[in-house]
Amino acid sequence: MFPFDTYPLYAGALAFVAGFGLLTFPSLFFVTAPYGRHARPGWGPTIPARWGWIIMEAPSPIGFAIVFVLFAEAWSAPQLLLAGLWQLHYLYRSFVFPFLMRGGDKRKPALTVGLAFVFNCANGGMNAFAIVALAPHLVENVWLADPRFLAGVALFFVGWSINQHADHVLRNLRAPGETGYKIPHGGLYRFVSCPNYLGEMLEWAGFAVAAWTFPGLLFALFTFANLFPRALDHHRWYREKFPDYPRERRAILPFVL
Repeated sequence: MFPFDTYPLYAGALAFVAGFGLLTFPSLFFVTAPYGRHARPGWGPTIPARWGWIIMEAPSPIGFAIVFVLFAEAWSAPQLLLAGLWQLHYLYRSFVFPFLMRGGDKRKPALTVGLAFVFNCANGGMNAFAIVALAPHLVENVWLADPRFLAGVALFFVGWSINQHADHVLRNLRAPGETGYKIPHGGLYRFVSCPNYLGEMLEWAGFAVAAWTFPGLLFALFTFANLFPRALDHHRWYREKFPDYPRERRAILPFVL
């Protein structure tokens, strides 16, 4: 059994992320999160979307790095590589993507930013702690050759590549000075409305397999709980807004859903 009384902060983070996921998944089938194309009044004070994105994402790479440094007696190659995967995603998401995104001058509810900020504080710290303090298999460099590590890293990069390409397509839909939305094409947009979400789900599924830790699995499940309902909302929005939207295109899973 895990000694929860020995690591109360870690146990609290686990409980928070698990509970937040259990509430998020069913809720998002009834209430669409009010940001981006689904933004609407009635959700309290708002802040600029670009700075809101930085505020809510930055705790993940920063918190992960702090815990990773403070609690590791020494770092093995598997631990360092997993940290590299985490930072590859989150340094970009926190400090590069917000300045590339179109519509950064729009506003988003401070409520959603605050919830994401708290979640990322808990999630980044608990994943780092599990990797450096609670996963003895990661201390041994032999884990580098384990099929789970190899398959997980490969899946992570497949998802990361899909996510990057999908975001690139979205950023280049409009010419400078244009406003409004268009139908994206190219890459996996041929098959699904939200390949960016599919890519992110694959990323964290791969990370969970490569790390083989409970927080990694918990985060992968939360990513699905958060992005799967939103992909359905996006798909429904596209079909309502564009009468000529490709009928064969699915929401998130090619040829399936």
